Amino acid sequence: MGLLLLLTSTLLFSSFHSGTALNADLKITSVDLSVEPSDEVSRGTNVTLRCKGKVLTSRMDALIRVYTISKDDVVIYNKTTSSSEDFLYHLPEARVSNNGKYRCRMHMMGEEMGSQAVRLSVTGMSTPILQLSKAIVTEGEAVNATCLAPGETGSILFNFYDGSKDIDKMGQSSNPVMFRPKGVGDHVIRCSYSVFVMPDKFSSPQSNAVNLTVKELSVGPVLTISPQDNVYEGDALKITCSVNDSMKDYPDALLLLSQGDTLLNSGNTFVHANWIVQATGPELNVVCRLYVRSAEKVAMKTVSVTELFSVPILQMSPSEVFQGDSIRLTCTSRILSYDKLGGEPLIYRLESLTDNMTQANGIFVFKAKKIDFNYTCTVVAKGIKKKSNVLAINPKVPVSAPKISVHGSAILGKELNISCLSETGTPPITYTLWKNNKQDNTVVVQEFHKPAMFTVLVSEPEQLHEYFCRASNGNREPELSDKLRTAVIVPMTKAYLMVLPTSGDISEGHSVTLICSFTGTPPVTVGWYRESDSNSLNLTTTKINTTSYTFILSKKHSDKYYCKAQNRANFVESNRVELEVGMAKWKKLLISGTVILVVSSLVMMGCVLFIRSRRGERKPSAELSVKPASPKSDDSLTVTLTHGTEVYNAATDAASFYDDKGGREANGTRGSVASLPADVSDRSSYNIPVTV
Repeated sequence: MGLLLLLTSTLLFSSFHSGTALNADLKITSVDLSVEPSDEVSRGTNVTLRCKGKVLTSRMDALIRVYTISKDDVVIYNKTTSSSEDFLYHLPEARVSNNGKYRCRMHMMGEEMGSQAVRLSVTGMSTPILQLSKAIVTEGEAVNATCLAPGETGSILFNFYDGSKDIDKMGQSSNPVMFRPKGVGDHVIRCSYSVFVMPDKFSSPQSNAVNLTVKELSVGPVLTISPQDNVYEGDALKITCSVNDSMKDYPDALLLLSQGDTLLNSGNTFVHANWIVQATGPELNVVCRLYVRSAEKVAMKTVSVTELFSVPILQMSPSEVFQGDSIRLTCTSRILSYDKLGGEPLIYRLESLTDNMTQANGIFVFKAKKIDFNYTCTVVAKGIKKKSNVLAINPKVPVSAPKISVHGSAILGKELNISCLSETGTPPITYTLWKNNKQDNTVVVQEFHKPAMFTVLVSEPEQLHEYFCRASNGNREPELSDKLRTAVIVPMTKAYLMVLPTSGDISEGHSVTLICSFTGTPPVTVGWYRESDSNSLNLTTTKINTTSYTFILSKKHSDKYYCKAQNRANFVESNRVELEVGMAKWKKLLISGTVILVVSSLVMMGCVLFIRSRRGERKPSAELSVKPASPKSDDSLTVTLTHGTEVYNAATDAASFYDDKGGREANGTRGSVASLPADVSDRSSYNIPVTV
């Protein structure tokens, strides 16, 4: 296995070394292309493309070089040489066809490199030379024209002109081009050419002018019509189209006889053409044409033709009809030539027949269809048939009884939109709003299924029941709606709040009822509120004008209360009622007992002080006071004992008592009577908290 790897690596190294040795002693460093004498030259200049290649090599033998010249990326020349001199590519007497981008590419011993593109621009073109095969021709005779572009090469296209107009004949070489000049008289013919070097085109100046004379043909058409005067519709005419001279020199000539755009007949030059035609008014235009080669000779005559009867007119009555109505169509010709008719009656026909139609003397009566329809009538006499214009009949759909309704809510004292709409009916529809048989307003609607909108002010609750509307879309009796049926919302005008019970003890633990009364159209949403909180205590919806809310009182319910009543129109707020929630009776009794106990304790203290003073101690007399003298249930009580200059205080309040139902202070001791310090002579005053 190791030997195989050694052999493989040796072969790969040898191959690599031999491959690199092939290019190691030769390298093309640059290839440059230049144009001499310049890259912009005039026509006829001898141009040389010089290709110079630089090579680095250690070889002493002659090296083979292959040069390739391309124009616009297409190879135009290859050259193999062993010379180290610059390669020269010659463009003798350059032409515009030599314009383009050139490149040079050099190949040598497996090496290859190309030059940058160089653009050559050659200006100037030779003046073309025009030659005609004839100087004088007859109408329709062909002429051969040859346009020469001396010395020009490449892709060439020739153009020919008759005066300022193109002859529409073009040739891609100098071979003759055949054309037939149009019109008698003198013509000036010229030519030009264009050289195409894609994507560009180079145009030459115009050639010399060559005069060409075109003579008129000696023959021509002859047109005769009999009679030519006092011709009426339907009269027979004899028309002859012939040639005025011998046609032996023109065996391929052709005669054509036509009336307007209708070809009546045709024939060769050896036959006279006779035709009988039916004249139609008001004018008869007849043309006789003679074609010789490409020449055309024309003879034309116009004959005035009197109408036998005029084109009929189809009319409808009445001018506006509804589906199912009776329609009367009248078909009449207003101008008649009675003498020429000779008593022959006119025959009227309605081309779009309808069931159950009656007709007489051009009058057609039938029922209008449910769809739009087009009608035409015809009149026939003496073989002449004339048709009326199309009459479009669009039967209207009658309006249905309109429906009246309101948009939005009807609120007393505000504007309201009233809608009036007929489910069927062809617009425009005229809607009229009425109030108590008196016209209020009118609206014309131009679109299908679009209601008429009326704006009114609601001033009374029963006012809307007086409105109805009428709809009409033509000469029919208007349709009436029912009277408007809708409820008027009376806005909330006031609200009143009262409290039950109205007297007595409003204290903790008792229930209280808030009653809200109001005026306004139900349903009404009622909410109860207190001034200290924007959130509602309770919400309810009622269809009567009063409602209530009951709850159990606590001390925190002391506040000002009000109610808010709202319907679909607006909302109002009631008066404010203040609730003062008193303390429960058992709390009052307990507080009174506590006060008595505190006072008793202080009295006993005073007695002790008095006894001490009697024993000879120098102590001033003691005084006892309670504030306030008549406490309320939630007042703070202060009991003061004054002994000389020393003051002893004891205080309590109902709130502290209410918060400590277990009878303990914050420090955990039982709240009962106040205790004086052991040494009262060392302090001037004491604040003794007492909890009840």
